[in-house]
Amino acid sequence: QVQLVESGGGLVQPGGSLRLSCAASGSIFSINDMAWYRQAPGKQREFVATITSGGITHYKDSVKGRFTISRDNAKNTVYLQMNSLKPEDTAVYYCNAPAALTTSRRYLAVWGQGTLVTVSS
Repeated sequence: QVQLVESGGGLVQPGGSLRLSCAASGSIFSINDMAWYRQAPGKQREFVATITSGGITHYKDSVKGRFTISRDNAKNTVYLQMNSLKPEDTAVYYCNAPAALTTSRRYLAVWGQGTLVTVSS
């Protein structure tokens, strides 16, 4: 009913930048909050950043000042601008809509398939 597709991952050197995109499609009425999570090799998935429909943002402490989450509601797309990347940022990054409202008035929690970010020299 609702799908999220991430893009923009790849290999980048320490100190470099990358911008991830997440596009939503399907039977969407509205999506309020959107978020980014990540999962490093051998570790649990962790919260990275979130943004409300009103533009209120929250970040994991270790990415504050380096990452910026934003959204384009007309395109149903959320972005994650990542600057000053570190090797410890290496992970699969996942887009999340915890409460997407469908056209049939059903709330769904939706996850994307993930995009790999590798920070290495």
